[in-house]
Amino acid sequence: MLRIDGRSLRVRLLCWLSGIAIIVTGATWLLHGILLQDLARDFLGERLKREADHAIKQVKQDHISTPVVLDSASRGFQAFHHLYVLRLGSDISSSDPRWVKALDFLLDDTSDDLVEVRDGEQHILVYRRSFSLEEERGVLLVGEDFSQVEAGLHELHWWVAGIAAVLLLLLVMLNILAVNRGLIPLSRLRDQLGELRSGDRERLSLDVPSELDSLVIQLNRFMDEIDSRLQRSRDSVANLSHALKTPLAAVTQVLRGARPIDETRRQKLVQRLEEIHAQLDAELRRSRIAGPNAGRMSDLHRDCTRLIEMFRGLYPNIDFTMRLPEEIEKRVPIESQDFSEMLGIVLDNAGKWASGKVDCRIVLDDCLRITVDDDGPGVAADDLSRLGQRGRRLDESHPGYGLGLSILGQLMTRYAGKVRFQLSALGGLCVRMEVPIKESTD
Repeated sequence: MLRIDGRSLRVRLLCWLSGIAIIVTGATWLLHGILLQDLARDFLGERLKREADHAIKQVKQDHISTPVVLDSASRGFQAFHHLYVLRLGSDISSSDPRWVKALDFLLDDTSDDLVEVRDGEQHILVYRRSFSLEEERGVLLVGEDFSQVEAGLHELHWWVAGIAAVLLLLLVMLNILAVNRGLIPLSRLRDQLGELRSGDRERLSLDVPSELDSLVIQLNRFMDEIDSRLQRSRDSVANLSHALKTPLAAVTQVLRGARPIDETRRQKLVQRLEEIHAQLDAELRRSRIAGPNAGRMSDLHRDCTRLIEMFRGLYPNIDFTMRLPEEIEKRVPIESQDFSEMLGIVLDNAGKWASGKVDCRIVLDDCLRITVDDDGPGVAADDLSRLGQRGRRLDESHPGYGLGLSILGQLMTRYAGKVRFQLSALGGLCVRMEVPIKESTD
């Protein structure tokens, strides 16, 4: 049994194009019939008008010859289907007596007009013309049998219908050919997706119609993102394997050894385990980086307010201030978790070192610009360039493993952003971040 896929683009296009072709052809055919009828009526009406003018001219030239004129018209009607009815004063003459009764109602009106009259199966087209002769009012009716003309028009109209049906069939076939040709790029794209799934292709080709450029580019971005995440996962596994192998071996050796575990050795074990925990936490945080191609947005007001409230609770003795842009309801194309990680690392670092104040300013134009200042002890100018190096800590007086700023650097790299460390006007450290904003929505 033939099954038509209603979701097929080819079927939809063919249905719409065929439907439009049928409607246009049918409407054209109907208009052809109406216009052809009107054209024939106007043509015959104009001819009857000229005949009426000629007959009145003859009547005025010789009033006595009027019966002769009508008698001639009577014989002519038998050959050419013309008729005449003349009323002059109270006298009525006609080319055929039977028309006097059929057309008597037209003699009461003296306006010049073209009138259609049906008498049984006959359709008569009558032109009425009023005139004056020797101070007497006269009305002349000149008519012609329109039935045979209509029969010819009807036959012609159906011949046109047959020709239109053939042209419609040809148009549908051309539509099928055009649709099939137009959908060839989609078939190629489908083949490319099959090759992509089977591993024979790494990326989709941009040799597609311009309407599909955004789709292909986005699919390629998603594949780049998948490859990037796969590479990050592999790097994380390799990093964890390298970083945890030695401390785990040391802990295992101590636990298997026969020597008693004194306080010093116990502290070393705890330190080793804390380092393992820190490495695991850092790699998990890196693995959660979504990147700019994730198609997610951050709400500046919501995310910034949540972070500030959280750090005010973590550091109750520090005054956290936040200055947001005027576009307070603006959303930016940064994944929400990435933005929270990005700003949270800097605020947490500032909260640890600040003496009593942390100031955060956000500006939004072509870039998202974040500036965080603290009034802590700051960093020597010579050491600013070493900030953000993985595992590098410039001061051991505060807890930590020097991994936060390293993760921040990776976040900036993922979003093509920049991070700079400077001396703050408050006396501590100033961290400036700039993230390009390619698109944003309200």
